Amino acid sequence: MIPDFFIALLGGFLGTFIVGWFLVIVGGMFQLWRVVPERKVVVYTFFGKVVGQVDEPGLFFPLIRFGPQALLFPFFGKAYTVSTRLHQSYLRNQLVNSEEGAPMGVGVWFEMFVNDPAAYLFRNSDPMGSLKANVATAVVKQLSNLKLDILLEDRDALSRKVREEVSPTSTQWGFALGSTYIRKVAFRDKGMINEIQRKVVNRLRQVTAAMKQAGENTVAIIHSEADKQAAQRLGQAQAVRPEIVGRALAEIQREPEVANALFTLLEISATLKSPGKIVLAEPIGSGLILSLPASTSIPTPPIKVHTT
Repeated sequence: MIPDFFIALLGGFLGTFIVGWFLVIVGGMFQLWRVVPERKVVVYTFFGKVVGQVDEPGLFFPLIRFGPQALLFPFFGKAYTVSTRLHQSYLRNQLVNSEEGAPMGVGVWFEMFVNDPAAYLFRNSDPMGSLKANVATAVVKQLSNLKLDILLEDRDALSRKVREEVSPTSTQWGFALGSTYIRKVAFRDKGMINEIQRKVVNRLRQVTAAMKQAGENTVAIIHSEADKQAAQRLGQAQAVRPEIVGRALAEIQREPEVANALFTLLEISATLKSPGKIVLAEPIGSGLILSLPASTSIPTPPIKVHTT
């Protein structure tokens, strides 16, 4: 037999499970409690009127907050969950005409979040679409008929103007407009774009040619300076050379035998390096010319040795 202890334990467990399951069903039906996530707000209405909202995350008991009427919320009321997270949006190519008549496309980035959930739910059927339309209208209003250089350069000041224009209206719809920035300003006319591209390309070519010419001029100056310094060094060397050679010859002249041998050697070296021909001749009968080739002509008169 099963002991009475185990029977009681099993019965208690089953009873607890059934009671807990019943309480969960009844609590969900009558919304006795609710879990509010982070960055969420729950707005309660009763017979079509807003009776309150809960913006603190965590476990929430409507019966404690709103009293006994909270038991009737599932039948005669409704709970709306609104996200208060930061939303970002980007509007592309908003048509704006500059003062010069150039059609420009403006891209606007902005962020917003819900700061009044009741107004967000009931004052406008499409608050997000209305806010985007309001931002687009403010862009056209604040940026039209401005000079082209202002549109291209003063984006921070123009972004603040757009934000100041939209913020009062967005507050009425439960929105708080955050950072607003004009990210892109572009030309819409293809002919104007092509003309600007052509001018930019021509300007780049001019700048490139000027940089190339400046580089060549710098290189030429460097070469000229180097040639000048080399010429100066060579001139100095040529001016000093006679003095150095003279000193060396003066030292050699102190020894006559060495001087005679040196000058003879230099004379022979210069003769060998000369491109001219050497013709040797002697009077007839001397016997010196017998060792020369037969093709060598022998003149009759005495001829001295010539070197040309």
